[in-house]
Amino acid sequence: MKSRTLGIFFLLSILASSVFAADRAIQNGIDVWQTKGDGSTFIDFARNPIPAGFFCASSAPYTGRLALEGVPIVTGTPRALGAADTIVQRLDDAVFNKRGTAMTRLQFRALSLKSVSAIETSCGKFTASVRLDGVQPTTQMLIVRDDENGGRFSAPLALNVRVKFTPVGRESREVLEISKEVRFPAMPNFPWRTKTVAPTPAGFVQVDTDGDGMADTYLPGTSNFIAGQSSRPIKPGMGGVAKVGGGGHYVCHDSGTDEQHCIYLCDGCQIP
Repeated sequence: MKSRTLGIFFLLSILASSVFAADRAIQNGIDVWQTKGDGSTFIDFARNPIPAGFFCASSAPYTGRLALEGVPIVTGTPRALGAADTIVQRLDDAVFNKRGTAMTRLQFRALSLKSVSAIETSCGKFTASVRLDGVQPTTQMLIVRDDENGGRFSAPLALNVRVKFTPVGRESREVLEISKEVRFPAMPNFPWRTKTVAPTPAGFVQVDTDGDGMADTYLPGTSNFIAGQSSRPIKPGMGGVAKVGGGGHYVCHDSGTDEQHCIYLCDGCQIP
């Protein structure tokens, strides 16, 4: 009887240790990304053209596709976030319940994109830059733990951006800007895994959040969470994974209307 009791106690101890080996909460912090200029990230004006007369009095409506690439975000300590051009913050600690699910809120905190090449209009060539526009909306993020190393999550993304056009080869005092509301629907089964090394940067980092080239706001660093990387093998179609190969995979957020934002992920590709 005594040996049976000890056996049961030993089994419960093993189960308890396996449960508590995993973090019980995802700490609040930032997730940072780098956007490639390979045409996979764009704003398409085919359905919602830039109006006639925008670029100059004689310009026709613009219905082209504006391909975008990342520009490293300015930080108080130079290159504190490497080549990151996009920052999303998890605003709350996400504590897992008995079912292995947790909730937090998401908010875009910085975005730094530019056109891959100049666009052609009857008024000449223009380059474009994309930044966040004012206070950003928040969305809800559901995190599911599949094992002690990670799991999957689902979260819609919402951001308001300002697209600024600058003429090529000539100066202009006129500000050519448009504002857009971008809404990406939630993708189910988007992977995540636990960050096993110390968060980088440790503590807070000062970031340019409004795109004026000056670091203005302190944000928390990364935490014990890596979005987009999986504790299990990645498969095409899993949580927005568009293509697998070359040691990594593409993940694309598609608004279903005019905008798409893609990043390429592999071990160590998330910065930092």
